[in-house]
Amino acid sequence: MARNKFDIDENLESPFNLKHFRRALVYIRRQQKPMIIAFVLSALSAGISLSAPLIMQHIVDVTIPAKEKQSLVWWSMLMLGTIVVSVILATIRSRMMTRVGQDIIFDIRMDLFKHLQKLPFQYYDDRPQGKILIRVVNYVNSVSDVLSNGIINLVLEILNLLFIAIFMFAVDVKLSLVILAGLPIFMGIILMIKTKQRRGWQSISNKSSNLNAYLQESISGIRVTQIFTREQHNEETFTRLSTNYRSAWMKTMYYNFLMPFSVDNLATLVTAAIYFVGLLAIGPKEATFGVILAMSSYAARFWQPILNISNLYNSFINAVSYLERIFETLDEPVTVNDVPGAKELPPIQGRVTFDDVTFAYDPGVNILEKLSFDIKAGESVALVGPTGAGKTTVVNLISRFYNITGGKILIDGHDLSEIQLRSLRSQMGIMLQDSFIFSGTIMDNIRYGKLDATEEEVIAAAKTVCADEFIREFEKGYMTEVNERGSKLSQGQKQLISFARTLLANPRILILDEATSSIDAQTERLLQKGLNELLKGRTSFIIAHRLSTVKNCDRIMYVSDKGIAESGSHDELLAKRGRYYKLHSAQKMEATV
Repeated sequence: MARNKFDIDENLESPFNLKHFRRALVYIRRQQKPMIIAFVLSALSAGISLSAPLIMQHIVDVTIPAKEKQSLVWWSMLMLGTIVVSVILATIRSRMMTRVGQDIIFDIRMDLFKHLQKLPFQYYDDRPQGKILIRVVNYVNSVSDVLSNGIINLVLEILNLLFIAIFMFAVDVKLSLVILAGLPIFMGIILMIKTKQRRGWQSISNKSSNLNAYLQESISGIRVTQIFTREQHNEETFTRLSTNYRSAWMKTMYYNFLMPFSVDNLATLVTAAIYFVGLLAIGPKEATFGVILAMSSYAARFWQPILNISNLYNSFINAVSYLERIFETLDEPVTVNDVPGAKELPPIQGRVTFDDVTFAYDPGVNILEKLSFDIKAGESVALVGPTGAGKTTVVNLISRFYNITGGKILIDGHDLSEIQLRSLRSQMGIMLQDSFIFSGTIMDNIRYGKLDATEEEVIAAAKTVCADEFIREFEKGYMTEVNERGSKLSQGQKQLISFARTLLANPRILILDEATSSIDAQTERLLQKGLNELLKGRTSFIIAHRLSTVKNCDRIMYVSDKGIAESGSHDELLAKRGRYYKLHSAQKMEATV
């Protein structure tokens, strides 16, 4: 399925079944104590409120005809008391369930976030960020009330129906049967529309996800949009996605509102039937006015839980479509993970060995085939070659961001597939091509990879990469707040801060992927002095298109044709007059133009 597009609906990997809902009960059990208390309070409130029609019947049939004024006052106060107590209990229960609902949201969202932290790069390569975010935020919000209040309310409404039925039959059997006569019609309506409702909510989920994905993409690329004056085109796309969402919503609401519409009309017909049967068919001798009045009240009360259950059913159908998405995410396999019995990688020297390594992002389309090389500890290696040849792939495999298709990768003789990821990556310093800056202070960003670093260590790292000077030009220096992705910083400044962050971790293996691509030539020369000192004793892999930055590396490997086409020092490769020589000559010619 083509998932990495905002205008393609996400089809579920598997159909929904009750196992999904049973899994949701795990979160409910964590809150079972307050939910039980809330259930008891609700039951007491419902039971007390059900006594009101009986009190009213007694007042109409006994107290008023007997003209017992004192008794009328007491019965009225009793009826008022039942209402007040019922409201108080319901209020306490409502507050408790609000907290329970928020706790359930917190638990589900934390489980999702923890799982997302472990998923491999491949998962994020295949999906728009917006379609991931909506599951963690919107979908979790949508299911919380059903998993908290919904479960309790469903049980309560069912019990309420039973209690009301008992009270009804205790008052009058024939009129009770009249009230129950509408149930078969109601059940038929449910069976008729339930499948269409579920499909409708799945469609809403898809269109909402598409809309959110495009909105996130548009915000992230707003600068490009305005540069190329694409506002009108983007507005048309957003209008189309919004229209699709609106159409899906309106179609689903048609079936959604059919339930309360049916209940309201059935309740009205049943109430009319009570007066017809009670006054005409049965007669006033068998059914007093107080009995008919009480039964009409019970009829309204009987169909109110059914209306509530129908609304809960709608909410359940809605929640089902979101639970499917949530559990689909939680079921996403963590393919890059510690194998059972994985060992901790001891402090390393930094020898890196590729042994017949084959790798493919997509099955059958190999990026690397039977790649083999051996890098000694402390050796600096440059990876050069055409775009898309696999340079970044090589360093990603060293960090084990992806699983290899075949062969082995070893560090100091330890197979990466058999060691703990944390112990591997904690000894590596990686600066990716995209210099990501987090919201917070510059100090926090540099300290990100080593939280216990002192301010002196942070400043020393910044000085090494020539970042200290521009940082001190800010009014608050290292305490300067930067926005998400470092929008207040130039691209070169972001790279220098990322450089300091990587170097502060003091790694044994250092990976620099186009680390100096956004730094001017003068700053690069200053930076090179600090790097030359820092790279001593560390194994380093440097990816760069500008060959001037890698000519001093111990080894240069030209990546092409799914492997290493050439390997050697700068002078050795020039002497071969092969691909590296042609690349070097082309860049030299461009520099003189």
